[in-house]
Amino acid sequence: MIEIESLSVCSCIVLSMDIRHLLLELARTYDEGKGTSSGVHAQDLLRRAGEEWRHLLPAGFDAEGNGGSGGASRTPWIGVYDPDITRDPKKGLYLAYIFAADLSTVTLTLQQGVTSLQAKLGEGEKRRRYLRSRAKQLRGGLAKDLVEGWGAQPDFKCDVLRARSYEAGSVAARTYDTAAMPPEISLREDLWHMAEVLQHAAAVERNLRDEMTSSGLPVTKCVEGEEEEHAGLDGFRPKDGSDYYVLIRQRKIKKSRSHEVLVRLFGEYIEERGFVPITKKMHPKDIVLRRDGVEWMVEAKTVKRGNPTKAVREALGQLYEYSHFLYEEQGKGEPFLLALFTEDIKAYAPYLEKRGIASVWKTVDGWAGSPMAVAWGMVDAQ
Repeated sequence: MIEIESLSVCSCIVLSMDIRHLLLELARTYDEGKGTSSGVHAQDLLRRAGEEWRHLLPAGFDAEGNGGSGGASRTPWIGVYDPDITRDPKKGLYLAYIFAADLSTVTLTLQQGVTSLQAKLGEGEKRRRYLRSRAKQLRGGLAKDLVEGWGAQPDFKCDVLRARSYEAGSVAARTYDTAAMPPEISLREDLWHMAEVLQHAAAVERNLRDEMTSSGLPVTKCVEGEEEEHAGLDGFRPKDGSDYYVLIRQRKIKKSRSHEVLVRLFGEYIEERGFVPITKKMHPKDIVLRRDGVEWMVEAKTVKRGNPTKAVREALGQLYEYSHFLYEEQGKGEPFLLALFTEDIKAYAPYLEKRGIASVWKTVDGWAGSPMAVAWGMVDAQ
């Protein structure tokens, strides 16, 4: 039985619908006139979207379908969220698959929350002008190669004010014809790419500020970024190994939502391959794996904005540090070392291997890893 603290795990979960299948089924069966009640097939499918896709999304992301509240939506949609950015579609940045009113297309779009603006800007053209201006600022702050080939404002073929605001609030978008939907692997690659774009856009957004004009319409401008304050390990000065052990065990480490999801997904996966994943009473270690009397210490890291450098440095340092103080200094046998990432770390995989650290990362269709991870049976050879 998997031993992961505060996680409800079932290793027998079978996902019945991938991205393509679910979108096509919605396009085929959605009917606004049937309302939103339980038992309406398309509405039930929207409500299950997060569960259906949970193993297909980038690590740490989750999804939620929306077919309307009160009345059925003319443009049903599925939100895809990085909870470290926002989990509330009313505000902040998120991804969404939004259907056109005639269901002929579905668009993957990087969206701005629109509902939270209603009190100040209303629901009409004033709100749309603000969203278009802000979308332009956000897109302009992104590297051109990130959004090359991606459109800006889609057409949802709908005159409902909220749908028109979704059009105006789109930062980058790709529209798929439901009669000629791309293959599943293409859809997943697009989604994973947009997940990276979302993280970059969130970094751009932190440097945007609204200024009020004489007309009462806020204008978004870019300002110089402010230095973040990192307390880190300031004041953390252990005199010896036992001192370190006590201090590090007492130290509170804040973990992001994406980090916790990565740990959970990997735990579910690796258990099926015959390893026992343990997090309970393992602090500060992220995970310990055991099999046939052998132990692996795992450090999990979230790669942000497609740049693995910081994540790899942190994983390398912590694995060596914990191995020394929590094993060698305690008179225990040294564990094997494994670094776990939300995405491919590319050139850093052989870099870590040369230092005795294997690596595993999430991919669009499962898990992959370095040669040592393959040899240990943690992943299949590519």
